Amino acid sequence: MAERAGVSQSTVSRALAGLETITEATRRRVEEAARELGYFVDSRAARLRSGETRTVAVVVIAREGGDARAVNPFHYTLLGSTCAAAAARGYQALVTFQSEPDHLFGRFVEERRADAVIVIGTTANRPAWDHFRALASDQPNMAFWGAGAEDEEWVRSDNLEGAHLAVERLVAAGHRRIAFVGETEGHQRQFEERYEGYRRAMEAHGLTALPAATGEGRTRDAQGRSAMERLLSGERPDGLFFACDAMALGALDHLAQCGIDVPGDLGVVGFDGLGSGAHSHPPLTTVEPEFALAGEMLVSVALDASPIERRVPVRLVERRSVRAPV
Repeated sequence: MAERAGVSQSTVSRALAGLETITEATRRRVEEAARELGYFVDSRAARLRSGETRTVAVVVIAREGGDARAVNPFHYTLLGSTCAAAAARGYQALVTFQSEPDHLFGRFVEERRADAVIVIGTTANRPAWDHFRALASDQPNMAFWGAGAEDEEWVRSDNLEGAHLAVERLVAAGHRRIAFVGETEGHQRQFEERYEGYRRAMEAHGLTALPAATGEGRTRDAQGRSAMERLLSGERPDGLFFACDAMALGALDHLAQCGIDVPGDLGVVGFDGLGSGAHSHPPLTTVEPEFALAGEMLVSVALDASPIERRVPVRLVERRSVRAPV
């Protein structure tokens, strides 16, 4: 291989090991020679020598009593972008779905099965989050999406800006009595920030921020439907900002069953950018984080412990659940 590439054997070794002391041109010559000769690097041996696994463990937390089928579609999209970001840095992803308190595990770094751990999933499963938060206190290289506590190495959407975009869009359409739908107490830090952003945006327009509307149910879909039953039984709002798309989609279906026209009678904006929202009736206007960047940020925080900006930029995705600006 050295002869074919026109370099020394030590240069071949350094090039295949990915050392930065090798120029890009030399690395390409060595890689081309390796392909021509049908040579492949023994990655296991390389990992043993370096002490690295070149693996990132990604834990997806599901609800207690649930399984992978019950995971919010948002987290599947986030999982995909995280795996892609890891691959772009030369890491493979080890994905596990965990839910039951008696079967939680996560010492991937200590057991040398991974170089870092990323935790995403529902914050409704508090025992699971407490488990991984405790692990983070004595296991390095962990990152959390959302997270219910500020002392965790978290990455999350720019929730204040997202709420601002949602309220601005509803106000532009002529809505004034705008309600926020989602829990604001407990461990859902992202929802709390979205309500705070909603409150600030409403006050900036001289409008009254209503108490957060909540619904009961095991799933977000059910909570959205339940919240509509409560809101429609009292003084009805003319605009709705949902803390997440999954609730908004359940609510849209319930509103249609009640004969309420969206966006004619009621404007609706969600948050999360779920692809399924493009196929609802009407298609759901939503606030969407930059998923690719979210994955990159999670991987960077986990592997590098970088003090980078941890708020993922968001944008408003216009569909048809809010009428045209007036």
